[in-house]
Amino acid sequence: MAEKPLTDWDSGLLDCFEDASTCCYGFWCGSCLASTVAGRFGENSCLPLCDTCCSGGLTACGIPVCVPPAVLSLRVAMRNRYGIKGSLCKDIAISYCCATCSWCQMHRELKHRKQGPTVVNIQNNNIVNMQPVPVMQAPMMMPSQPVCFPLFLWSF
Repeated sequence: MAEKPLTDWDSGLLDCFEDASTCCYGFWCGSCLASTVAGRFGENSCLPLCDTCCSGGLTACGIPVCVPPAVLSLRVAMRNRYGIKGSLCKDIAISYCCATCSWCQMHRELKHRKQGPTVVNIQNNNIVNMQPVPVMQAPMMMPSQPVCFPLFLWSF
């Protein structure tokens, strides 16, 4: 089976003017945008909290800030699902240097690929020939002696 060729992202990393509403949303409420992207992609909407908790927790412990895990994992998953060109090294660099731009790019990608739900209507046209259920009649009791009709009925 031949594989589909890899494609580019629908928009570039810094193409904010292509969809200004996404970038404004990401700038003013980055965690809201990240939560929306995660939910639309089919992941838990709380997944982006890992980025905030991980960075804050590590910094509090004196460990330098690392690559945000949620933006990186979702970016890699999106590239794999949609067959988008790129590499893990590029994803790490983008997630580390500009996580907000990455969330915006993924949001634009999901908007571009948005499809309505697919409705499958299967009709079963099996024809069943139904026969009526046989009805059992109660056996009739036959008299043991012949029935004698009165003679006056025979006189007509």
